[in-house]
Amino acid sequence: MYFIKLFFIILAIYIPVSCVQEADVQDQQVSDNGKASSLIDGQKLYAKLCAGCHGRGGKGTKQGPPLIHKIYEPSHHNDASFYRAVKKGVQAHHWQFGNMPPIENISDSDMSTIIFYVRHQQRKVGIK
Repeated sequence: MYFIKLFFIILAIYIPVSCVQEADVQDQQVSDNGKASSLIDGQKLYAKLCAGCHGRGGKGTKQGPPLIHKIYEPSHHNDASFYRAVKKGVQAHHWQFGNMPPIENISDSDMSTIIFYVRHQQRKVGIK
């Protein structure tokens, strides 16, 4: 009987905590350049526009470097460098993937949302 009570106590504590953590990721919104940006929106845009080269979750591919890497921490590559890279392209300098071409038809608002997502992913692995 003791173990059954203990099981339900643990279950009662675990379920609300896990649901809150999941909801935090789905519902978290931050004002960025006057527009509310969410992790989910950033994740979707990243998957559509960036993951082909930079990999799922920013882990890199054979076509492009990982964005979840110390080289891309904010103190070395600030947000403006991401905007510049998308608008103007990048000459290869840290990696041997070749040059990054400019990405056309992406709004500043969408870039802000993607950058918000990438920075969140970086913080999850200790890049600050």
